Amino acid sequence: MPLVTISILKGKPPEYVKAIADGINSAVIETMGFPDDDRYQVITEHEPYCLEYQDRSEDRVMMFLIMRRGRTPEAKKAFYKKVVENLERDPGIESANVMVTIVENSDIDWSFQDGIAQFVP
Repeated sequence: MPLVTISILKGKPPEYVKAIADGINSAVIETMGFPDDDRYQVITEHEPYCLEYQDRSEDRVMMFLIMRRGRTPEAKKAFYKKVVENLERDPGIESANVMVTIVENSDIDWSFQDGIAQFVP
């Protein structure tokens, strides 16, 4: 159940955006063992000059995942590999143009509703 912020270039069709969101979610579930219904994504679209990724001028995606501690380095590596495979397949983004950052936190750092820290008794 990571919170995933996905940054893409502005002006893409809804099918393109959905393919990215689905590809990332599928990779999270497959490689890190999150439940199928844990989907928390914020997708932002940016003008090309506002989404800088070194000297890349073609399609690019940057994602930032925040999740609770506990995933192994192997699981994270598997995620990196799977997510670029998914995005290369659909919607066709080259793996060199996908950037992933993961930050971990603790149970107390999450509240889903009602002002309650649901992971902390």
